[in-house]
Amino acid sequence: MSTRWLDRQEMTAWVRLVAVMELLPGTLDTQLRRDADLTHFDYYVLVVLSEAPDTTLRMTALADRTNATLPRLSHVVRRLEERGLVARFPCPENKRATNARLTEAGQEKLAAAAPGHVETVRSNVIDALTPEQLDQLADIAGAVLERLDPNRTMTKALDQTI
Repeated sequence: MSTRWLDRQEMTAWVRLVAVMELLPGTLDTQLRRDADLTHFDYYVLVVLSEAPDTTLRMTALADRTNATLPRLSHVVRRLEERGLVARFPCPENKRATNARLTEAGQEKLAAAAPGHVETVRSNVIDALTPEQLDQLADIAGAVLERLDPNRTMTKALDQTI
């Protein structure tokens, strides 16, 4: 089997995507840490919980929706719990499972953090694109997501958000 090397057009697209993937997380983290004392992943966990029924999910479901390993998620949720933003408790339907619930303080923190986060997303991504480019970005991201998420684990959660 011979390697299908990237041509100039493919290499340009790939290198630019890699640069965005490297720079954007730091930009989002910097703003959220400065303005809300949260990482982007902390914020994302709070968002996913805020959109769940009764603002509660099993830790395994939360891990699926955030694409986190259970050890990483447990560490983050423990930190959020220590700050009073999330509460963990045994799942009533399965005593071996643990649920996470967004607390009132977590809802307040999320509401306070959201405007700055949205402005950062807007100024660094959305406002850089025309409406046609936004449609193209959605299509491109969707096509790549289909390859990366064939079981639609994250895609299902995203579909509930949109």
